[in-house]
Amino acid sequence: MSSEKIKHLREEIDQLDQSFLKLLSQRGEKVMQIGQLKKAAQSRFHVPEREAKIFQKLKKNNPGPYKDEAILSIFREILSASLALESPLQVAFLGPEATFTHLAAIQRFGLSAQFVPQETIAQVFQAVQQKKVNYGIVPIENSTEGVVNHTLDLFVDFPLKICGEIKIAIVHNLLSQESDLRKIKKVYSHPHALAQCRQWLTKHLPQVKIVDVASTAKAAEIVSGEKQVAAIASEYAASKYKLKVLCKNIEDHPNNFTRFVVIGEEGCGPSGHDKTSLMFSTKDEVGVLFKLLAPFAKEKINLTKIESRPLKGRAWEYIFFVDLDGHQEDPKVRRAIETMAQSCSFLRVLGSYPKSEV
Repeated sequence: MSSEKIKHLREEIDQLDQSFLKLLSQRGEKVMQIGQLKKAAQSRFHVPEREAKIFQKLKKNNPGPYKDEAILSIFREILSASLALESPLQVAFLGPEATFTHLAAIQRFGLSAQFVPQETIAQVFQAVQQKKVNYGIVPIENSTEGVVNHTLDLFVDFPLKICGEIKIAIVHNLLSQESDLRKIKKVYSHPHALAQCRQWLTKHLPQVKIVDVASTAKAAEIVSGEKQVAAIASEYAASKYKLKVLCKNIEDHPNNFTRFVVIGEEGCGPSGHDKTSLMFSTKDEVGVLFKLLAPFAKEKINLTKIESRPLKGRAWEYIFFVDLDGHQEDPKVRRAIETMAQSCSFLRVLGSYPKSEV
């Protein structure tokens, strides 16, 4: 009796699948029509704030039983494939493939985008500025290790916008060709990954030689060709380089995530759930920072981050980076920035963009 019921339910699922397929085809036709209209009007074919609103609506209207994360993951690929019908997005990232930056790029743009690995963060910025790609993905801060100073410095040198962010949980694994942890004589990884697993390494592999390499993916690539060595990298890297996962989740702090930003030449319109990043410099005077930030307190705007970096070529002068809640087109945000600019020697809004969750 139960087998007949299962058969009947599976037939209903097959019918639903065919309905989904038909609806997806109809959606694709509408996307192509919009693409033709955009091309004729010479308007942007990728609108990040539109995507953000779609995801917000999906979360709000999700009736279950699927979790929001599952629904968003499915629709991320639908939107990625839809964009590819118009023109596949080209995205530069800090490579090689299987780095956490690559994983962030896939999470943000889906598998239908074309990903272009770069050897350095500076090369990602250059690829975007030279219009070789539509966007770039770069790391900007880690919850354990702090900000990526080199990324902040490059925003001073390149007139690019932040048009999105991605936050991903960083889960480190020990990968190897070996099956026995006792055979490991050397561990390769990126310095940040090694720092995030320092306590685990001290406890479990105290006599092992530690070797810094350019990326976690590079570490996995090296280990794929050597014996008695291991890499700290992602499970995705294990799959790509055909390595065994000797130990999972070896990071010292389980709530470890990295924030990446999407860089491009154009900003984003309001999505209703936005963040704004800006940078500024000022003369070194008593109380000047308090004076500059006071307009945000007056407008009841939440500042979520502030960092300072030395200003190149000017001893004891600094440039500040601030993240705040809201979009630069919001009246209270606009008023606060305009008031602040009157007292700055330099101020640039790096971008307003939809917030991301981990």
